[in-house]
Amino acid sequence: MTTPVAQFELILLLLAAIVGLELLARRLRMPPAAALIGGGIVLALIPGTPDIDLDPDLALVLFLPPLLMSSAFFTSWRDFRADLRIILQLAVGAVAFTTAAVGIVAHWVVPSLPWAACFALGAIVSPPDAVAAKAVLTEVPLPRRMVVLLEGESLVNDATGLVLFRFAVAAGLTGLFDAGQAALSFGVLAVGGVAVGVAFGVATTTLIVRLREPRLEIIGSLLAAWASYIGGEAIHVSGVLSTVACGLVMGWRQHATLSAATRTQARAVWNVVEFVLESLVFILIGLSLRGVLTRLGSGSEPILALLPAASAIVLATVLSRFVWMFPATYLPRLLLPRLRRRDPLPPPAVPFVMSWAGMRGVVSLAAALSLPDQFPGRDFILATTFLVILVTVLVQGATLAPLVRAFRLGELRQRQSSTLPEAEARARMARAELTAIERHSLGDDGTHRHPRLVEQYGYRALAAARFSETAGALAGEKRAHFAAVLAAVAAGREEVLRLHRAGEIHDSVLHALEGELDLEEIEARRHGGADGE
Repeated sequence: MTTPVAQFELILLLLAAIVGLELLARRLRMPPAAALIGGGIVLALIPGTPDIDLDPDLALVLFLPPLLMSSAFFTSWRDFRADLRIILQLAVGAVAFTTAAVGIVAHWVVPSLPWAACFALGAIVSPPDAVAAKAVLTEVPLPRRMVVLLEGESLVNDATGLVLFRFAVAAGLTGLFDAGQAALSFGVLAVGGVAVGVAFGVATTTLIVRLREPRLEIIGSLLAAWASYIGGEAIHVSGVLSTVACGLVMGWRQHATLSAATRTQARAVWNVVEFVLESLVFILIGLSLRGVLTRLGSGSEPILALLPAASAIVLATVLSRFVWMFPATYLPRLLLPRLRRRDPLPPPAVPFVMSWAGMRGVVSLAAALSLPDQFPGRDFILATTFLVILVTVLVQGATLAPLVRAFRLGELRQRQSSTLPEAEARARMARAELTAIERHSLGDDGTHRHPRLVEQYGYRALAAARFSETAGALAGEKRAHFAAVLAAVAAGREEVLRLHRAGEIHDSVLHALEGELDLEEIEARRHGGADGE
């Protein structure tokens, strides 16, 4: 029996492996998710590696809420709402269609598998994973709208897949299924989950305003992720939709409820939490291979025996998304001229890449692991699910970026937007700042009490206006400007460190000056387009 100390040591080993695999992925220019799953598989096959018994309920409640919360928090509500029709087509329609298609194919290749078990398998592999999508999309130069659609789909589709899965499992164990009751239950779960999430989001942001301490506010945001999920599940509505709705509300209200210090620190904390949890998800998926092989029995014969049927199901999982995506993309626009005028027909590369971007992950694996031991075909379903995850992450995830570059989707012109470009918004912000400075600086006698501030903000407003009017023609001058700023920051940092090493300044002074230089460097790198790593 593994001791608590041994379990902690294993966690430390996995964290060390994550760092090494992340560096390897960067060197080999491959998606980190693929490297982490591959590394987990290698670890699983090494003799002496402790067995990983991934508890499905713990996996869902540990990993899913914070990762969903993080994605929802930084999702643009305007973009999400503008494309809600397409997001729901994917998150509900595509998931239901894939469930049916995979179920039919599974029964065709394994006739002995009951229909309920076939549809349970379809529901398990139908939703593309939020974690996998986010992990891969950060490395892919997709147009903004495609990222919104894929990430928006991944936020909602887990709820659809898990609800369909529960109905299929109940039918498999009892032999009873009522389509009308299932549809009603789905509506209650969805509406109830959104309502609970909105309530948690409003309550959390109201509470955070009163905390007035960045560390406590950040802890509150972390707790909100689990509270909204566990609260939703406790009253038998969708915990997934509850967490997503809570995250959208908190993200929408953050600009009025969070201080600058809290926002800055929270982003850093959430980035680390998200990275660690995402990485652990993928490496644990790889490590779970040993358990899958153990269930199938020793030797290669059981694996070879199920491989043809499992491969057919993998193919059905991938192709069914294509079969749904192309008609769903073009038919509404062809049948509705008003929709076509507002949202023109995209090139075929768009639905093709969005179809190829359907990676599966921890939700599918956790659902398969949660099947009762007496459920018909459990071992086959678990092995097939693992194969689907491997193929979609290792093959589709690794080839997605080259495919996007081959189709030149990064050059695709975006849908006409009514919002201001960043350069013009920055110019207006600078004018507002200058006006405020002039008002506070001007004395009763007509002279300025803060002439240097007026000069500084005046120059900033002039530079922002020039850059906006020239539509980026001064980009080279801008880069040169911030390159000079970075050189000045580097020189200042070197001098501060020299003074500290010589014992001429105290550590507290070092930290204060270093913090100022760090903020200045971050801003210069962000505005100048320099690599921030």
